[in-house]
Amino acid sequence: MGQSQQIVNGMDDSPRGKLLSAAARLFREQGFDRTTVRDIAREVGIQSGSLFHHFPTKEDILYAVMGEVIRFNTERLRQAIAGTHDPVQRLRGLIRAELQAIIGDTREAMSVLVYEWRCLTPEHQKDTLALRAIYEQLWMDTLEGLRSHGRLRGDAFIIRRLITGMTSWSSNWFDAHGNLTIDQLADIILERVIGERTEDA
Repeated sequence: MGQSQQIVNGMDDSPRGKLLSAAARLFREQGFDRTTVRDIAREVGIQSGSLFHHFPTKEDILYAVMGEVIRFNTERLRQAIAGTHDPVQRLRGLIRAELQAIIGDTREAMSVLVYEWRCLTPEHQKDTLALRAIYEQLWMDTLEGLRSHGRLRGDAFIIRRLITGMTSWSSNWFDAHGNLTIDQLADIILERVIGERTEDA
Protein backbone atom coordinates (compact mmCIF):
# COMPACT_ATOMS: atom_id res chain seq x y z
CA MET A 1 0.00 0.00 0.00
CA GLY A 2 2.92 2.26 -0.60
CA GLN A 3 5.99 3.09 1.41
CA SER A 4 4.60 6.18 3.14
CA GLN A 5 3.06 5.68 6.56
CA GLN A 6 -0.69 5.25 6.26
CA ILE A 7 -2.97 7.35 8.41
CA VAL A 8 -6.74 7.28 8.73
CA ASN A 9 -9.01 6.95 5.72
CA GLY A 10 -6.43 5.20 3.57
CA MET A 11 -4.40 8.35 2.92
CA ASP A 12 -0.64 8.56 3.31
CA ASP A 13 1.13 11.08 5.53
CA SER A 14 2.01 13.50 2.73
CA PRO A 15 0.49 17.01 2.83
CA ARG A 16 -1.98 15.89 0.15
CA GLY A 17 -2.87 12.77 2.11
CA LYS A 18 -3.42 14.69 5.33
CA LEU A 19 -5.62 17.16 3.47
CA LEU A 20 -7.76 14.38 1.99
CA SER A 21 -8.05 12.61 5.33
CA ALA A 22 -9.22 15.82 6.99
CA ALA A 23 -11.68 16.43 4.15
CA ALA A 24 -13.09 12.91 4.53
CA ARG A 25 -13.64 13.50 8.23
CA LEU A 26 -15.39 16.83 7.64
CA PHE A 27 -17.51 15.52 4.77
CA ARG A 28 -18.60 12.67 7.04
CA GLU A 29 -19.38 14.91 10.02
CA GLN A 30 -20.90 17.92 8.25
CA GLY A 31 -21.83 16.67 4.80
CA PHE A 32 -20.22 17.72 1.54
CA ASP A 33 -22.58 20.61 0.89
CA ARG A 34 -22.11 22.15 4.34
CA THR A 35 -18.33 21.78 4.40
CA THR A 36 -16.42 24.75 3.02
CA VAL A 37 -12.94 24.95 1.56
CA ARG A 38 -12.14 27.23 4.48
CA ASP A 39 -13.17 24.46 6.90
CA ILE A 40 -10.80 21.99 5.25
CA ALA A 41 -7.94 24.47 5.12
CA ARG A 42 -8.41 25.33 8.78
CA GLU A 43 -8.41 21.64 9.71
CA VAL A 44 -4.95 21.11 8.21
CA GLY A 45 -3.57 24.53 9.16
CA ILE A 46 -3.19 26.15 5.76
CA GLN A 47 -4.67 29.13 3.95
CA SER A 48 -7.67 28.52 1.73
CA GLY A 49 -5.74 29.70 -1.29
CA SER A 50 -3.05 27.10 -0.67
CA LEU A 51 -5.62 24.35 -0.88
CA PHE A 52 -6.37 25.25 -4.49
CA HIS A 53 -2.73 24.49 -5.28
CA HIS A 54 -3.70 20.84 -4.83
CA PHE A 55 -7.31 20.83 -6.03
CA PRO A 56 -9.15 23.28 -8.32
CA THR A 57 -12.55 22.77 -6.66
CA LYS A 58 -14.14 21.26 -3.57
CA GLU A 59 -15.68 18.58 -5.77
CA ASP A 60 -12.20 17.60 -6.92
CA ILE A 61 -11.33 17.01 -3.26
CA LEU A 62 -14.37 14.75 -2.89
CA TYR A 63 -13.42 12.87 -6.06
CA ALA A 64 -9.89 12.37 -4.76
CA VAL A 65 -11.13 11.12 -1.37
CA MET A 66 -13.30 8.52 -3.06
CA GLY A 67 -10.62 7.45 -5.52
CA GLU A 68 -7.96 7.06 -2.85
CA VAL A 69 -10.12 5.04 -0.48
CA ILE A 70 -11.21 2.68 -3.26
CA ARG A 71 -7.61 2.14 -4.37
CA PHE A 72 -6.45 1.62 -0.80
CA ASN A 73 -9.14 -0.92 -0.03
CA THR A 74 -8.74 -2.70 -3.36
CA GLU A 75 -5.11 -3.29 -2.44
CA ARG A 76 -6.27 -4.39 1.00
CA LEU A 77 -8.47 -7.03 -0.66
CA ARG A 78 -5.57 -8.20 -2.82
CA GLN A 79 -3.39 -8.62 0.23
CA ALA A 80 -6.17 -10.44 2.07
CA ILE A 81 -6.31 -13.21 -0.53
CA ALA A 82 -2.61 -13.34 -1.35
CA GLY A 83 -0.82 -16.49 -0.30
CA THR A 84 -3.81 -18.82 -0.08
CA HIS A 85 -5.62 -20.81 -2.73
CA ASP A 86 -8.27 -22.14 -0.36
CA PRO A 87 -11.53 -20.59 -1.60
CA VAL A 88 -13.14 -20.43 1.84
CA GLN A 89 -10.14 -18.69 3.38
CA ARG A 90 -10.04 -16.27 0.46
CA LEU A 91 -13.67 -15.36 1.08
CA ARG A 92 -13.02 -14.95 4.79
CA GLY A 93 -10.11 -12.66 3.96
CA LEU A 94 -12.31 -10.50 1.73
CA ILE A 95 -15.06 -10.28 4.33
CA ARG A 96 -12.63 -9.28 7.05
CA ALA A 97 -10.94 -6.73 4.78
CA GLU A 98 -14.26 -5.14 3.86
CA LEU A 99 -15.31 -4.95 7.50
CA GLN A 100 -12.00 -3.29 8.34
CA ALA A 101 -12.68 -0.77 5.58
CA ILE A 102 -16.23 -0.01 6.69
CA ILE A 103 -15.93 -0.02 10.49
CA GLY A 104 -12.17 0.33 10.88
CA ASP A 105 -9.52 2.72 9.70
CA THR A 106 -11.23 4.01 6.53
CA ARG A 107 -14.77 4.25 7.90
CA GLU A 108 -15.09 8.01 7.38
CA ALA A 109 -13.99 7.94 3.74
CA MET A 110 -16.11 4.85 3.05
CA SER A 111 -19.14 6.61 4.50
CA VAL A 112 -18.44 9.59 2.25
CA LEU A 113 -18.22 7.26 -0.73
CA VAL A 114 -21.72 5.97 -0.01
CA TYR A 115 -23.56 9.09 1.11
CA GLU A 116 -21.95 11.86 -0.96
CA TRP A 117 -21.89 10.02 -4.28
CA ARG A 118 -24.52 12.33 -5.78
CA CYS A 119 -22.17 15.30 -5.37
CA LEU A 120 -19.68 14.01 -7.96
CA THR A 121 -19.88 15.22 -11.53
CA PRO A 122 -21.11 12.63 -14.06
CA GLU A 123 -17.57 12.26 -15.41
CA HIS A 124 -16.14 11.69 -11.95
CA GLN A 125 -18.92 9.23 -11.16
CA LYS A 126 -17.97 7.25 -14.25
CA ASP A 127 -14.29 7.19 -13.28
CA THR A 128 -15.10 6.19 -9.72
CA LEU A 129 -17.37 3.38 -10.89
CA ALA A 130 -14.51 2.05 -13.01
CA LEU A 131 -12.32 1.87 -9.90
CA ARG A 132 -15.12 0.25 -7.95
CA ALA A 133 -15.52 -2.38 -10.68
CA ILE A 134 -11.95 -3.56 -10.06
CA TYR A 135 -12.74 -3.90 -6.35
CA GLU A 136 -15.92 -5.84 -7.06
CA GLN A 137 -14.24 -8.15 -9.57
CA LEU A 138 -12.01 -9.49 -6.80
CA TRP A 139 -15.18 -10.50 -4.95
CA MET A 140 -16.80 -12.05 -8.00
CA ASP A 141 -13.70 -14.07 -8.88
CA THR A 142 -13.54 -15.42 -5.34
CA LEU A 143 -17.23 -16.30 -5.20
CA GLU A 144 -17.09 -17.99 -8.59
CA GLY A 145 -14.08 -19.93 -7.33
CA LEU A 146 -16.16 -21.16 -4.42
CA ARG A 147 -18.91 -22.22 -6.80
CA SER A 148 -16.48 -24.14 -8.99
CA HIS A 149 -15.27 -26.02 -5.90
CA GLY A 150 -18.82 -26.89 -4.89
CA ARG A 151 -18.65 -24.71 -1.78
CA LEU A 152 -21.28 -22.16 -2.75
CA ARG A 153 -24.80 -22.39 -4.12
CA GLY A 154 -26.78 -19.64 -5.74
CA ASP A 155 -25.94 -16.75 -7.99
CA ALA A 156 -22.59 -15.14 -7.14
CA PHE A 157 -23.88 -11.65 -7.94
CA ILE A 158 -26.81 -11.99 -5.55
CA ILE A 159 -24.63 -13.49 -2.84
CA ARG A 160 -22.25 -10.57 -3.21
CA ARG A 161 -25.15 -8.17 -2.72
CA LEU A 162 -26.15 -10.02 0.44
CA ILE A 163 -22.60 -9.84 1.78
CA THR A 164 -22.53 -6.13 0.98
CA GLY A 165 -25.69 -5.67 3.02
CA MET A 166 -24.20 -7.46 6.01
CA THR A 167 -20.86 -5.66 5.94
CA SER A 168 -22.30 -2.22 5.19
CA TRP A 169 -25.00 -2.37 7.87
CA SER A 170 -22.38 -3.21 10.49
CA SER A 171 -21.42 0.47 10.51
CA ASN A 172 -24.76 1.21 12.20
CA TRP A 173 -24.36 -1.12 15.15
CA PHE A 174 -20.81 -2.43 15.53
CA ASP A 175 -19.10 -1.24 18.71
CA ALA A 176 -15.32 -1.18 18.34
CA HIS A 177 -15.05 -1.27 22.14
CA GLY A 178 -17.56 -4.07 22.59
CA ASN A 179 -17.06 -7.80 23.02
CA LEU A 180 -17.38 -8.69 19.33
CA THR A 181 -14.21 -8.32 17.24
CA ILE A 182 -13.94 -7.78 13.49
CA ASP A 183 -12.46 -11.27 13.15
CA GLN A 184 -15.42 -12.79 14.99
CA LEU A 185 -17.91 -10.85 12.90
CA ALA A 186 -16.14 -11.99 9.73
CA ASP A 187 -16.51 -15.60 10.86
CA ILE A 188 -20.22 -15.10 11.57
CA ILE A 189 -20.82 -13.64 8.10
CA LEU A 190 -18.77 -16.42 6.49
CA GLU A 191 -20.87 -19.02 8.30
CA ARG A 192 -24.08 -17.39 7.10
CA VAL A 193 -22.82 -17.40 3.52
CA ILE A 194 -21.40 -20.91 3.22
CA GLY A 195 -21.84 -22.75 6.53
CA GLU A 196 -25.10 -24.63 5.91
CA ARG A 197 -24.49 -24.84 2.19
CA THR A 198 -21.15 -26.53 2.82
CA GLU A 199 -22.86 -29.14 4.99
CA ASP A 200 -25.51 -29.79 2.36
CA ALA A 201 -23.05 -29.95 -0.57
